[in-house]
Amino acid sequence: MSRNNNNPLIQKIAKQAYMTFKGLKCSANGDSKVFAEKQDKLVSLVTPLRAADLKIAPRKNKSTSGTSEPDSPPVTYMHICETDVFSMGIFLLGTGASIPLHDHPGMNGMLKVLYGKVSISCFDKQESCQTASAAPPCFETPVAPFQNASLRRSLLRSVDEYSENSGPCLLTPLRDNLHQIDAVDGPAAFLDILAPPYDPDDGRDCHYYKVLKTVADPDIPVMNNQELQEDDKGKEKEKWLLEIPQPEDFWCGGEPYPGPVVSV
Repeated sequence: MSRNNNNPLIQKIAKQAYMTFKGLKCSANGDSKVFAEKQDKLVSLVTPLRAADLKIAPRKNKSTSGTSEPDSPPVTYMHICETDVFSMGIFLLGTGASIPLHDHPGMNGMLKVLYGKVSISCFDKQESCQTASAAPPCFETPVAPFQNASLRRSLLRSVDEYSENSGPCLLTPLRDNLHQIDAVDGPAAFLDILAPPYDPDDGRDCHYYKVLKTVADPDIPVMNNQELQEDDKGKEKEKWLLEIPQPEDFWCGGEPYPGPVVSV
């Protein structure tokens, strides 16, 4: 794979991302043959990408900003580029940091670890409580009546670990659209591609959720910015989610992107 300065790998990725997602309706499930072929080509470009290609290196300190200040953000973001078709940037997670369970309404996505290791828990959103055929179960932490509209049935599809040697994690508007990302055994960084980008004015705003533990199933672990238990890895399970405000212990800082300039 060419990594020369005249045509860096990240530039090739950006151009292929534009070609892959251009004209794709945000409600599409991304399973057409033409789209699948374009996405496969994008995956083949993203898979060999490494931190050195973007001129970043693993952070030794606990914080993402390279300092040990207690008020340093747990996560920082390096913006690479954005068009009306897709956005691309790098998330850097400090040791023990987590990006809480959140959604990507009407969006496709691709996440590729650049260094470190992350655990990614993926969910599919089902119908809301109001449209469900059955009433919601009893929860260990009571849900107020005014919160019923914020309840969501969901399916925990997978809990997997990714490293720089792994292929990318993919999401579509309907599959694996909600996910939580936890740094494992130290700091981590990953490339993030979203298509189309977040746009609250067009109905693509980020929402946060927590997993509710039911009285009937005490073995279901509570996910609140923590990894799921080992027993849940690789298993599909129905879960109930409650939409919540952005958690107070999570915020995202920003810093300049040091890698090759990208133009689309």
